[in-house]
Amino acid sequence: MHRHQPRVAVVGHVEWVRFARVSQMPRAGEIVHARDPFEEPAGGGAVAAVQLARLAGACVLVSALGDDEHGRRSVKRLRELGVDVRVARRAEPTRTATTLVNDAGERTIVTFGPRLEPLGSDAELSWSELAEMDAVYFTAGDTDALRAARAARVLVASPRATDALGHGVALDALVLSANDAIERGEAITAGDEAELVVSTEGAHGGAYRERDGGSGSWPAALPPGEAVDSYGCGDSFAAGLTYGLGAGMAPAEALDLAARCGAVCLTGRGPYERQLTAGELGCTASVDA
Repeated sequence: MHRHQPRVAVVGHVEWVRFARVSQMPRAGEIVHARDPFEEPAGGGAVAAVQLARLAGACVLVSALGDDEHGRRSVKRLRELGVDVRVARRAEPTRTATTLVNDAGERTIVTFGPRLEPLGSDAELSWSELAEMDAVYFTAGDTDALRAARAARVLVASPRATDALGHGVALDALVLSANDAIERGEAITAGDEAELVVSTEGAHGGAYRERDGGSGSWPAALPPGEAVDSYGCGDSFAAGLTYGLGAGMAPAEALDLAARCGAVCLTGRGPYERQLTAGELGCTASVDA
């Protein structure tokens, strides 16, 4: 792949997540035993930033965290994972979550507390640096933060960034899960601002539409191993798309790369055990949906 390594960043949210496995998701009134627990900073912003750092060699993450132990541990761990973290501290506690993964690899998430988001008025954040980026992925923040991110050459967003979208800031791409009713609803408005709207469908690949009327689909990528844990697959996909567009790939090629990122993440425990790296970019594998 003979392209320059793009400079990339994420503007988004982080939450401290406790992961555990269960044989099956509990039904109403049922007690199940959780096993193999571990904890990581995660959430859409964190997972995408780590994936981008592994592809591009470096990634800036602009976020907000509580001035608490979970916030401090999040920064420390993300820096260990290669992310250049820029944080605005809040008086509110860092959001936490519990994620249960069943034996089929499917996950269920319960969050605790409001999501902390970076704001364009946070003077301690390096907003001007985003203008130097080839690509930015946006998952959380206000409209001023989104405008600062728009200074990058390529801007990709998640419809979960509800406070920022729908105010006329142009997007190069909007990425959502076709299986998520909330994201589908938010994308109705935000989709009008995007040149490319991408809808993922997990093992069935996905579909896209372009502002100029073009549309298409892509096949699911073949996971390089057994499915272990679906947490982080969608965020890794979005990071792969951001990287590809920032590197100058055509949408179809960037979507193929994004699908590989999601498939590789599926084979690891938690979001970070297996993510596609720069050294693996020359390998290709896909199957028909």
